[in-house]
Amino acid sequence: MFTLKVDNEIELQLFQQHHARSLYQLVESNREHLREWMPWVDSMTSPYQFESIIPIWLSQFAENSGLNVGILYKDELVGSIGLHQIDWHNRMTSIGYYLSKGAEGHGIITRSVKSLLNYAFFHLGLNRVEIRCGIKNKKSRAIPERLGFIKEGIIRDGEQLYGRFHDLFIYSMLARDWNKRIPYFDTNLTS
Repeated sequence: MFTLKVDNEIELQLFQQHHARSLYQLVESNREHLREWMPWVDSMTSPYQFESIIPIWLSQFAENSGLNVGILYKDELVGSIGLHQIDWHNRMTSIGYYLSKGAEGHGIITRSVKSLLNYAFFHLGLNRVEIRCGIKNKKSRAIPERLGFIKEGIIRDGEQLYGRFHDLFIYSMLARDWNKRIPYFDTNLTS
C-alpha cells in the first residue's frame, strides 16, 4: 500500500476499502465545519458511498491519473489530501485538501502539502502544481501563501457552492521554484 511519511507525526496513506467507515465518520463529525467550503458534504450520507468512491480513487492511482490519500496525524485519520486530474502532457496537477476542525492549528496541512509537492516534483516529475481556494477561505489560502506559491489571479464564479457561485484564487508552484526552496528530496516514500 502506498504511504508517504511526512514526519514523526503525519503519514499520508492511500485510501483502501477498510477506510470507508472512518472516512465517513470524519465527514459526519465535521459536517458543519467542512460544509462551508466543500460542496460535496451534504451528498455524503452513508459510509457505503465511500465504499463506492474508494475503488475509483484506487483506479486513478493505478492509472497514474490522481492520488487521494488520508492524512493520519498520530495514527488518527484527520483529513484528506490529493493530486487531482494529473495532466501528463502538460506535467501539471492541482492539490486539494481538508482537515477536521479538531486537528487545525498543528501545521498538518502545510507539512502534508510540502510532502506532496516533493512527491509531485521529484518522484512524478511534474512541472506545475496548482491550489485553488475560495477568496474568502482564509485558512485554506494561508497554505499556498505560506509555502511561497504565486497567486496568479482570480477565477470569477469558479465554483458553485450550495446554489451560489463564488470566486477562487488560483496559486501555482513550479518545479524550478520549489527546487530553490527545497534543495533536497527527502525519500519518505513507501509502497
